Amino acid sequence: MVWMVTVIGFTLGIPDVIMGITFLAAGTSVPDCMASLIVARQGMGDMAVSNSIGSNVFDILVGLGLPWSLQTLAVNYGSVIRLNSRGLIYSVGLLLASVFVTVFGVHLNKWKLDKKLGCVCLSLYGIFLCFSIMTEFNVFTFVNLPMCRDH
Repeated sequence: MVWMVTVIGFTLGIPDVIMGITFLAAGTSVPDCMASLIVARQGMGDMAVSNSIGSNVFDILVGLGLPWSLQTLAVNYGSVIRLNSRGLIYSVGLLLASVFVTVFGVHLNKWKLDKKLGCVCLSLYGIFLCFSIMTEFNVFTFVNLPMCRDH
């Protein structure tokens, strides 16, 4: 799936980070979304929220930490893994902010999950995507070199 998304992005001139935060993220998050939906319908909203936040924390800390540790400790000891996107720091900042805003929104909504809160969360996701895409396309500041075919 990663290879396919990368090839499609390269073919269309879309940076890897944008393909990752849109198509790849959506594709890999469907099982988590379905699990949260099932437990929310069973009246366990706290478990649904905990699953959505916990799965992202797991993906970030274990999903990135484990392969990076293995690569730098076992495969190529002492090596360094470089990231291509300097705009990634903005995306991570937005991710952290979205977690805090979501929990704060649930608190303000008296710990009830309803349509209003759902619309707020979807709006926040739209803002996150727009800001991340504009950052990767150097709209606010220069964070990425032009793609090879731009020369």
